[in-house]
Amino acid sequence: MNAVSQGRTGNDISFSEALRVWMRVASLSFGGPAGQIAVMHRILVDEKRWIGENRFLHALNYCMLLPGPEAQQLAIYIGWLLHRTKGGLVAGTLFVLPGFLSILGLSIIYVLFGNVGMVAGLFFGLKAAVLAIVLQAVVRIGGRALKNWVMMSIAIAAFVAIFVLHVPFPLIVLIAALIGFIGGKTGSTLFQLGGGHGDAASGLADRDSALGEDTPEHARPNLAWSLKIGAVLLVLWLAPVGAIVLALGPDNVFSQIGIFFSKMAMVTFGGAYAVLSYVAQQAVQHYGWLQPGEMLDGLGMAETTPGPLIMVVQFVGFLGAYRAPGSLPPLTAAVLASILTTWVTFVPCFVWIFLGAPFIERLRNNRALTGAMTAITAAIVGVITNLAVWFALHVMFTSIVRWEALGITIDVPVLSSVNLASVALTASAIAAIFWLRWGMLPTLLATSLAGMAWYLFHGLN
Repeated sequence: MNAVSQGRTGNDISFSEALRVWMRVASLSFGGPAGQIAVMHRILVDEKRWIGENRFLHALNYCMLLPGPEAQQLAIYIGWLLHRTKGGLVAGTLFVLPGFLSILGLSIIYVLFGNVGMVAGLFFGLKAAVLAIVLQAVVRIGGRALKNWVMMSIAIAAFVAIFVLHVPFPLIVLIAALIGFIGGKTGSTLFQLGGGHGDAASGLADRDSALGEDTPEHARPNLAWSLKIGAVLLVLWLAPVGAIVLALGPDNVFSQIGIFFSKMAMVTFGGAYAVLSYVAQQAVQHYGWLQPGEMLDGLGMAETTPGPLIMVVQFVGFLGAYRAPGSLPPLTAAVLASILTTWVTFVPCFVWIFLGAPFIERLRNNRALTGAMTAITAAIVGVITNLAVWFALHVMFTSIVRWEALGITIDVPVLSSVNLASVALTASAIAAIFWLRWGMLPTLLATSLAGMAWYLFHGLN
């Protein structure tokens, strides 16, 4: 029997190797949470075989219940499972770093050079590829999560609930969890998917992964450790905000940014799209940080750079301080605000994982909890499909109207506003990924070059 089948611990995976893998995951984390989770699954489960299908989905389902970006929290969770506290810290930090640097650079270009044609062309091409990558992720995750008619029904109901009925995301998760909890408690196999003893067709069994079926020693519940690490992280999160408020006053732009995005970090259930409308409203109407329409520019940056979509708040903080720098040079103030916004947005993610993961990991084989989390995963497939549809409407059409009848409201495109170039580029990206089997980076490169060529051609004619 080889070392893997004996269930060797995460410590048998060298930290240096894990570091290289987390850097690779971070550099490939395009396409929002669906794409990012698919990247981690492909590398950590399918390729490296470090973690089994059941354990991966269990961790993902827990992260889905938390405020904040679930993909980054999943990276923290798995990093912690592999290499304790330092593993979680490194995995979570590296996951954010490429996106932070990319959006910081793009934000500087945005305020210094404005909407330059070639830059607009770059975003135009990248959006087409991102849409294709999100669709690929929906197919990949759905194929693994929707193994029977119950899970498919939950996914369809979740899509209808959020797209047609506009049911709040937390309520969808709650209803799915309740259905799954009851189903799991009855012992129904329909709610016990991806188990550690599943066959190869249902994914890598936990017993055949590097971590094995047993919980690593460091991952077992330790209330003293959880309280200690939680207290340290809370101080790191809130102490800078308190110091800024005391030093500069509550009306200073840095104080406003620190307080506002700290509050957002506690309520961002359902990912970035769930809170973007509220953030945009507050940033434009209440604080005056952005002009109408600029939120979409920031979202375009976040959608086409690696890292969580919630990184768009970094752009909001950047512009807020750039336009109200106080005694600082505008660009200096903007960069500092960008760092502050990122800090208060992502430090809480480490708090949630380090406090709760050991106790959730202990319940990994609890049937009722597993049933609840399995149903949540199915519901999330429906929710992500809704996001893919929303994204497709806004990429391929310039005008969207709301159709209302019988108490139902649906966003529908104005057909005459179709962007044929965007449709053609999106279709090409989908063909490249699903038919030609191109990888993510070649597809992104090809569509970005095509987008810039399109804008250059129109600029010359």
